[in-house]
Parts: sequence; C-alpha cells; structure tokens
Amino acid sequence: MSTSRDHVEIVDSDNSSADEVEMIVEDGQVEQNKNMPKEGHTMSSSYVEPYVGLEFDDVEDALSCYKAFSRRTGFSIRTNHTWLSGIDKSLIGVEYVCSREGFRQNHSKLKERARPEAPETKCGCKTMMTIKKNRDKWVVSKFVPQHNHELLTPRSTSLLRGHRRVTPAQKNLIDTLNELGIPTWKIMSVLSKESGGDYNVGCIAKDIQNYLGNRRKQLLDEGDAQKLYEYFLESERNNPGFVYSIQVDADGSMGNCFWADARSRAAYQYFGDVVTFDATYLTNRYKMPFVPFTGVNHHHQSIMFGCALLINETAESYTWLLKTWLEAMLGRAPSTIIIDDDKSMAKAIANVLPNTTHKLCLWHILQKVPEHLAHVYNRYAQFKYDFNRCIHETLTIEEFELEWTEMCLKYKLEENSWLQTIYVKREKWVPAYLRSTFCAGMSTTQRSESINKFCKDYVRSSTMVSDFVHQYDKALNARYLSEKEKGVKTKTSRPILKTSSSIEEEVAKLYTRKSFLIFQDELFNSQWFKARKIREEDGRKIYLVGINGYEKPIYEVALGMEKNVVSCTCCKFEFIGFLCRHILQVLTKKDCLDLVQSYVLERWTINAKSRMVDRICVDEEPLETVPTALVLKHRLMRQFYIVAEMGSLSIKKYEHACKGIETIHQELLLMNEDDDGGNREGHPVQSKIVSNFSLQDPPIIVSIGRPKSLRHKNPKENAPMKKRRCSICKQEGHARTNCPSHR
Repeated sequence: MSTSRDHVEIVDSDNSSADEVEMIVEDGQVEQNKNMPKEGHTMSSSYVEPYVGLEFDDVEDALSCYKAFSRRTGFSIRTNHTWLSGIDKSLIGVEYVCSREGFRQNHSKLKERARPEAPETKCGCKTMMTIKKNRDKWVVSKFVPQHNHELLTPRSTSLLRGHRRVTPAQKNLIDTLNELGIPTWKIMSVLSKESGGDYNVGCIAKDIQNYLGNRRKQLLDEGDAQKLYEYFLESERNNPGFVYSIQVDADGSMGNCFWADARSRAAYQYFGDVVTFDATYLTNRYKMPFVPFTGVNHHHQSIMFGCALLINETAESYTWLLKTWLEAMLGRAPSTIIIDDDKSMAKAIANVLPNTTHKLCLWHILQKVPEHLAHVYNRYAQFKYDFNRCIHETLTIEEFELEWTEMCLKYKLEENSWLQTIYVKREKWVPAYLRSTFCAGMSTTQRSESINKFCKDYVRSSTMVSDFVHQYDKALNARYLSEKEKGVKTKTSRPILKTSSSIEEEVAKLYTRKSFLIFQDELFNSQWFKARKIREEDGRKIYLVGINGYEKPIYEVALGMEKNVVSCTCCKFEFIGFLCRHILQVLTKKDCLDLVQSYVLERWTINAKSRMVDRICVDEEPLETVPTALVLKHRLMRQFYIVAEMGSLSIKKYEHACKGIETIHQELLLMNEDDDGGNREGHPVQSKIVSNFSLQDPPIIVSIGRPKSLRHKNPKENAPMKKRRCSICKQEGHARTNCPSHR
C-alpha cells in the first residue's frame, strides 16, 4: 500500500492524544488496532498513523506523514541518520527520531560559560521511524511509538521547534513590516491576527528575530557599504537628477557620504532661501551622525534638501559636506542658515558660506539658561520673566541693549562669564538683531529636529546604512505625498472668509491654505487696532498704530504710495514674509489692494513651484502605463482577498475556492514564460548594476546598554530629590515609620 502527501492532513484537535496510538513494534512485528487499514487496501483516510510496511511515493510524503502524526500525538521529530547507496551515492534510507532522543554530549557541558547553560531537552527517548527505498517506493522498516517523557497537547505541540516554520508568505509580510520600522512583537501580533490566533501562526517571536538576524547577517556578508554604493549607482541610473558623493579612506572603507535626489534639489531652488542644519545620532549601527538639510515649503511643511552621514563632526567633515552640498544645489548659497552652537559647524560655514547670514538656534541657548544661571534662576522668580521680556519683547536693538543692561545690573550678572559669552554672539540669536533678516518664520533648528524624529520612525540604532538610505527614501516619499495632499486640498476647496474686505477675497486666490490662514489671522486682528497719521517725510506717510484703548505697545508704519512701499517697526514681513496686522490696518482703510498683492511672496503661493528649474531633471512620476511585477502582484492579492472573504462563508464555498486555486496553481506551473511569444512588454527586465569598485564598511561602534536619549534635559530634571526627614528624630534619610530610635 502507498500514500502521498496529498493524503496527509494535520488534524489539530484538542481531544486527540498519545493514548489513541495502540500500535507496538517489537522485533519487526506490528500490532494494529481495528481501525488500521490492512495490507493491500487503498488509503482513504486523510490522517495516516505510520506502521511497518506502510509505503510512500517519496521521502517528502513520508516526512509529511510522520510530522502530522507527531503533531497530533504531542511531540516533534528530527532526522537522525541517512543512508546513501554505495553505487551511485543516492539516498536509500532515512531514520526519523523524537527530538528528545539521545543525550547531551559532554563537550557541551562547559564549566566556564559566558551565558547560563541552557536546560537539557534530550532524555534518551526511543521513538523513531525508519524508511528504506524498495524499488520505486519508500517503505517503513521500523517504527517505535513509545515515549519516556510527557507528551503535549496538539495545540501546544505547535510551539515545539520541530513544528515551527516561517512560511514564504509570512517572510514577505515580515520584510514589509520590518522595513516600516515595526518591532518584532507587533509583527507577531499582525501574524497572529492574520492566522486566527497565536497557536495557528506556526512560529514564535524568536523565529522572527532569527529570520531578520540571518537576513541582516547575509547582507553584512555581502558588504553593507557596497550595497549602499550599488543603491546610489542604481538611483543615479533611474533618476538623472540624483547626485551622491562618498569619501573613501586609505583602506577603502566608507567615510563621509552625501546624497540628494532630484526632488530635493529642485525644492531647494524654490524654498532654499532659509536652511536649518543639524546633526543627530542613533540612526545606524556605525553611530555615524545623520545630517539633514531642512527648509520650509509653501505649505509650511518641513522639506529636505539632501542629507549626509558623517564619520565624525570635525570642521573638515563639515567643510567637505557644505562644499559638496553647495555644488549639488547648483552653487546657490542660502540667504540664512540656522544651526546649534557648534564650533565645527560655525567654522565650516564661515569658510564655505561667507555671504550667508549665520543664525544660532534660539531654543538651544534658552535651554541652557537654567543651567548656567541656576543661582539666579532658582532664587528670583521674576528673573525668568525679565529675561524673556528682554529677549522676545524688544523690537529694536536699542531697546534690547537697554533691557539687557538693566537686567544685568538688577541681578548683579555683569561678571557672569556664560552670559558674557552669549552676549558677544547676540547678533546671531537675539530676535531684535534678526528681525530684518528673512527666516521664513524659523528661529530654531526645530525643522531639523522634526525631520530627525520623522526619520526615527523608520530607523533604529541597529539599522545598516544600506537599509538607512531605503528608509530615508520612504520618509522622503511620505513628506512629498503630504505636500501633494495639501496642494490638492488647496486647489479643490475654498477657505471660509472672516471679513467683508475685498483684500481677503483676492488674496485667498493666491496663497496656499496654510499661508492664507496666517494672513487671515493678521487681517482679522487688524480690526482691533487704530492708526493715526503723525507726519510726512521723504514722500512717506508715517502712522502710529496701537490697540484701540491702550497706550502701549505702539508701532510705527511708513507708507509710500508713489513707490508702493510699506514697512512696520515690528518687521514681521521682513522676518516671515507676511504683512503684519499693523500695516493691514492702514492699507484696509486706504483700500490698497494692489499694494497688498505686491507684498505676496511667491514662495508662499499656490504657484510657488510653477517655474522650471534648469539643469535638474525632475520626474513627476506619471501614472504607470506598463505595470511592474510588484504592481501585478498587489492587484492579484486584492482579488485573492475578495475570493478568501467569500470562500470563508461556508464549508462548501471554502472547498470550491480551494479546488479552484489549486487548479490555477497547477496551470501556472505548466505555463512557460515564453508563452507570450517572446513579448516582454509589461514585464520590464530589471538589470542590476555591477561595480568593480569594492567599498568596505565603516567601523562598527558597539554601545553598552540602551542608547542615551537625544533630548537635552532641563537641569531641574537631573537635580537630586529632596531627602526625607523624620518627624521624630529630625534626621534625614528615613521617615517616622522606620525610625531607628523607635524600633
């Protein structure tokens, strides 16, 4: 008699156990129960219990049968011995045993181990099944069913190592989720949901970790940096506007690396007037600082102008990076660049971008105030308000200097070294000095920090650089998709107007939605102000504008109708690029619509990206007319999902769906790829660029323990907690409940 794998089905019933097996093998004799098929009869049952003399068409059928039996019985198996023919070295015999057969070898019981010794799993179990080849069949020659250990239930058996396997479909899903930065435990939850329960997954979280680890190891064996280089070559071929640059040291190892795609380079030509420049760690296994160039687009979203991975943070590395980046941006330097207070960065900027206004991040400086001025900050509650008023509420340089001097005298800080250090750099961070400098509303490196946070949703500290560039590309695509969504919303909707002014209605047609909301807020609040003309000079009319009913604050607005110019002492237009409420109060009374429209900056409008950019080829990614293999696969998966939903409604529909899928499967296996008559249209050949240059990986930096957080903590967070004082003995370090004098 014989059976094949088509007749074997794993029955996962909680009621089945080892007690159902009644066969005993001794000296080659078989004792069968009354349900056992007799010799020569055709196997009709979907579940087969092995016995001596049972025949199989091939080894795979025998293994499937024994695995099904072991799973239902409550144990797992492994291959113990194989026999080869002495004539042609072909396989002629296999011995399968219980996974607990034998005993642990002595050489495994080491006295000195870095890790605790694993528990023993082998206990000398004699359960086995031996098959031997007899002409074209495989026959069970020996079968021992008795165990010397406790058996598991069929549900628990699925957790044994011998019955666990990550299927190809699960591997595809795991790869997809891992690329999106989903942790292992969440991947396991997704698989459990898809399988209908934890016991039906077929693997455990450790198997997922092992699979991802082996995949990562294989990538490392192929060369992490080399994969990165091949990715750059492929991107350069597929995207003509893509640029990259890699420094290589004397040993051929990867050094500093910069890259930017065509979209980032084109975006810089539209919105590259203000750039933030910052570095962050913990984005890759080599601890190379990630340095993004960030700006703000017409929807007030953070946008990237390229990025780099640096081997270190020296002035030489930053100088190389800025020169490379400037060349990629067609030699156009930004008008303003914002960084944190880093000396290496500052030195590189002064060398490469001498004509660019260099600003320091205001947030980083203010965060250091409680640390360096703790003795004043904690003693005087009013100091915090005086310091903030001096920095944020002074409009002119003269006002700031006066407030600063008074503050230093009031709190006796004239000799404070740190305060004097930041005062020397005041032209780079104090708002009063920078109000006339266009910064697109940015005074900190918050845009870079948001990009860093955004990228960390896709990467972790163990990410390889070859994976990092793929994840960065995903983050970049998500950013541009968000920009497209905002653009579609702006073009397909109309904002709600708050005033009856014609200025608001006309300007709404020019600005993007977010930009218009900023302008609308200024226009609406201008109604609370009152303007009065005080004088005329040099062809300009000077107005004093203040809140109606209040004496302060007062702003001075200068209006030149002949030259179509207007300005305000608050310098909001010069700093952000929007007319302030003080100017709008004057212009709405004069009904100067043309003048208002002339002060609408193109970078904030709907058509900010309408002009063509020379020397940069940007593909807008038109709709695909030739579907790729991945697109076809996803289309089929959507159709199969519909079939699966319908097939799960009843047993009859389920069986019909299974037969149909199996039929299609067999037909596809018989089909030849050349059946299309050699026409490969719709299935473009993906050629792989092979480089003769070999790039070595940078040195791996292994950190001990959990990586430190990048957030700068306030000194109050690190301050020691106040010690407890006993109410009985008045001593510190304990409470009255455990006072030593009352024990």
